[in-house]
Amino acid sequence: MSDSKNFSVAAVFSHHMVLQRNKWTVVFGEAENGSLVEASLYDDKGTVLCKNTCIAENGHWLLQLEPQSAQTDCKLVIICGNESKSFCDIAIGEVWLAGGQSNMEFELQNCKEGPAELADDEAGKKVRFYYTNKIGWMDEHFYEAERNTAWQTWESPARGAWSAVGYFFAKKLAADLDCVVGVIGCNWGGTSASAWMRREFLEEDRDLNTYLSDYAEATRGKSIEEQCKEFNDYEIENAAWQEKFSKLWEKQPGITWAEAEKILGKNPWPGPASCKNPYRPCGLYDCMVARILPYTLKGVLWYQGESDDHKPSFYYKLFRSLIDNWRTDWKDEDLPFVFVQLPVHRYEADPDFKHWCLVREAQAKVGATVRNAWLTSAFDLGQYSDIHPVAKKVLAERMEKNALANVYQLIPSLDAVAPQIEGCYPGEGLLVLTFTNAPLGFEVREDESRLEEYKKMEANQGKAVSAEFTGFEIAGSDGAWYPAKFALGGTDGKLNTIILCSDKVSRPVAARYGWYNYGPVTIYGKNGLPLCPFRITAAGKVCGQAGKSDNTGHAKIQQIMTV
Repeated sequence: MSDSKNFSVAAVFSHHMVLQRNKWTVVFGEAENGSLVEASLYDDKGTVLCKNTCIAENGHWLLQLEPQSAQTDCKLVIICGNESKSFCDIAIGEVWLAGGQSNMEFELQNCKEGPAELADDEAGKKVRFYYTNKIGWMDEHFYEAERNTAWQTWESPARGAWSAVGYFFAKKLAADLDCVVGVIGCNWGGTSASAWMRREFLEEDRDLNTYLSDYAEATRGKSIEEQCKEFNDYEIENAAWQEKFSKLWEKQPGITWAEAEKILGKNPWPGPASCKNPYRPCGLYDCMVARILPYTLKGVLWYQGESDDHKPSFYYKLFRSLIDNWRTDWKDEDLPFVFVQLPVHRYEADPDFKHWCLVREAQAKVGATVRNAWLTSAFDLGQYSDIHPVAKKVLAERMEKNALANVYQLIPSLDAVAPQIEGCYPGEGLLVLTFTNAPLGFEVREDESRLEEYKKMEANQGKAVSAEFTGFEIAGSDGAWYPAKFALGGTDGKLNTIILCSDKVSRPVAARYGWYNYGPVTIYGKNGLPLCPFRITAAGKVCGQAGKSDNTGHAKIQQIMTV
């Protein structure tokens, strides 16, 4: 028998785990070089479904087991020398990784729909959850905590801490596919996408390398010991601040962050740049992503971008590089990404920096240019002056429908994908916009509450919202933007068009919609999904019939605007 010294199985393998159906299953861990490792998978009757062996190299072992159909009550036995490890109550179904920052991390027990869900002992019977060890620095405590991680079933007392988005996605998918769905939580609030990437993928681009160079400059001349001490001191300071804030909230519920900081002093989050700070570039890739690689997945759910709004012009390259990074490391160039386009958001006292507009634009570009990456619109799901909308079920089920259409191809894509800008063509004094995913046209919904909130926010900045505000704007060659009147549907019978014009712009050359961090969302496709925000420059030609029917277009606009 081979020596079993230092033999272990990666922590992501445990009782109650979910293995991906219909794909080769990767099993891995550590062992002495030259050790023979054998893994056998059994069904609920004790019959061997498949087995395989490998030899450990460089302290690691990895083998693959043949694809299996969906089933439950399986058992996995792994043997190395005179030692064996057995895992029971295994389900073979669908496995999705729930990645990103705080809106993916947002716990089931804290979301609007959570209490009712948690009160139902049958609600999540077909969902299982594994939370990747959530420590941002690999000290001895890290490895001890990792050994205690395990897959959880709906019977777990910790189910309230599951990702709400991940849970509701999995619950609906399990019902639609009639199999168990497992979610691997790999998320951390406040994180840049750069925290979830391997160093090489940041280094290869000049703009993305600034994430590394900014960090290097901030930690220059500080030893590891000094950095760790600084971060430890910060954690003590932050814990004390948070305790004071909790007491203040009890006395003054609803107090704003700015008001709290006037009373308590500035909150120290996110702490100093440090090798121990989880927000450092590559930190959570090393401490979380790499620890579960290459566990076999069906795909990735991604909700992130809020913490990269300080470099919004880089986000397209950043997110695209992250996708490339993960697909490379999972050795799956087609690994699906179902991701969220950021909703409306702005804190009440903030100016409209429009940096979220740029992040949304970058996300739309990823959806349009990256294979097997599908955008889920959440534009209308933002919450006033709160970066964490508490209603998560609607978004999660939009993501599930997106996956059902594009990953599993079980429903038409048109039922699951929001309308998005396609083209912009000039007429005489107007613009004609065309859209994808809107063959049946659009509908207008009132959003008075957000409009009033938008006006309030602008008033705080000494600005007034025009009485002609519609959410659409057009500009001439001078680049000045004006509210645009709009008419749904063109004059050539096509329902996927919208016509824009303004008395203030005689020769419009560009259009945009929803170009604000927070504001009303009023245009929806007939599939019930909101029109994705956009900006676009007109093509340098008149669009066929649209140019010929200039007067009709104006008449239609005037008719609608005077009703």
